[in-house]
Amino acid sequence: MGSVSWTGETACALQAALQMSNEAFASHLKIGVRTVADWHKKPTTKPQTGMQHLLDGALQAASSAALARFDQLTAERTAGPATYAEQRLASDPNIGAALNWLDHHAGWEPGTARRRVATALPQLDLHVLSDNARRRSLVDQRRIADALAEYYGPRIPPHGRYAAAYGGTGDAVTSVLTCPDWLDLACPLIASNDRLSVVPVPADVDVTLDDEGAALAVQRLAASLTAGIRLIDTPLYRLLGIDVRKGQIAGSVGTTNFVGYAVTMDLLEAELTEAIATDAAIRPGSLPLRDRYLPNIASVLDVSRRLCSGGALALTAIARPASPYRGEADYVLLVQERSGRVLNAAHRLAVIPKGFHEPMTDIRADAQIGATLRREMEEELFGRDDIDSTVTDWLRADPMHPSRLSEPMRWLMDVPGRLRMECAGFGLNMVSGNFEFAGLILIEDEDFWTRFGGQIEANWESASLRQYSSVDPQLLTELIGDVAWSNEGLFALLQGLRRLAQIGGNRVNLPAIDWKVQ
Repeated sequence: MGSVSWTGETACALQAALQMSNEAFASHLKIGVRTVADWHKKPTTKPQTGMQHLLDGALQAASSAALARFDQLTAERTAGPATYAEQRLASDPNIGAALNWLDHHAGWEPGTARRRVATALPQLDLHVLSDNARRRSLVDQRRIADALAEYYGPRIPPHGRYAAAYGGTGDAVTSVLTCPDWLDLACPLIASNDRLSVVPVPADVDVTLDDEGAALAVQRLAASLTAGIRLIDTPLYRLLGIDVRKGQIAGSVGTTNFVGYAVTMDLLEAELTEAIATDAAIRPGSLPLRDRYLPNIASVLDVSRRLCSGGALALTAIARPASPYRGEADYVLLVQERSGRVLNAAHRLAVIPKGFHEPMTDIRADAQIGATLRREMEEELFGRDDIDSTVTDWLRADPMHPSRLSEPMRWLMDVPGRLRMECAGFGLNMVSGNFEFAGLILIEDEDFWTRFGGQIEANWESASLRQYSSVDPQLLTELIGDVAWSNEGLFALLQGLRRLAQIGGNRVNLPAIDWKVQ
């Protein structure tokens, strides 16, 4: 084997060839897990000379089967975009699952979707796809909310769009459909209160595609292959019924497949933002996918009769001690700018953590909203890539077992009360039809920040991580007014700040926020 030009990408190719998890690969090389995670996040980075020698040694010691896999992987990565896309179309089991799903739900003969995607690939230009995605990302939150108000028309009481007056001068309006009973829940995310139940239902039996929907699904798969976007066939929870009230989350969920969501409901956001960006009319009859999947307010609310996936997101507030350099004791509030590689809210502001509500290994226990938020904290804030379903398979019997927790999370879980998680609100996002559980994660022991503040680092899903102080009402007022927010992110920020104002004591000086449903 000739000399290898080591980059983050080729290092990850070696890891894949050796069929090792991040932790196993780090142990094999005798390096830190964070270094391996950085290679996944920064594929173009060039390891230092000493690290390259370690990789050379690992490659030389690899079995003949692993060497063959490495040769294949690196050959794929040096191929042209179309060639690589075609190879994935032929061999990626996740793409195969999406194609089978599409054949079944479009009523096609097996193999039809594969042939149609193959036909579409040569017609796509990666630069055009990137330019279109960037143009859509410039459509701001307010324009999206206004466009959906125009499309859906008057509210159906008691439900309406979540809005808020803040700071004495500003008004925010979102596309999150909610009602008074779904707000200010103050619901501790513990087993006695966090009670979504799993019911056995066939996945997606009620999802059918007409010719136009199927054609757009084909385009979505072809574009994902051309752009090198990873599509993973993992299960998601699907909301079937909801019973949310102050102090309680209840209802029922089934499961669905991510690939089905990706080629149906997830297409609604791009269709909408493309229409807004090109100044097209926004009204019933002008958005074919929305007209089919989510045509009116009643269809948004009727979650049992449509595909309704979604997730949980939370404002994280961590107590900090007073500092002679920064000032008085406060909570640091974390906000992320989402990267361009995520499926939802790309290039937009959001609270952190934010993730799809999905099971790992225990389908009943993982149905708790708190389970998703704890997992997302480990992944998005504390560097646990082994629980990121987009970069690894969940092979451990209990990925969140205490013995596997990161040091910061283990410290939080060791003593009851160190980690306080609450659900502050619930809504249905009219952009995509997703359900949104908005929460507050509160760490009141300032010793945590002293011990672990330097270890908090956003993962690949974030382009940047910002911190704000809970005693800076002027800057927070400006943050609320930023038009770069995603609608669900702004909803979670506002509800999280409202709850923090109630329980934060003398560590907070927040702008006044008064919600309304309109």
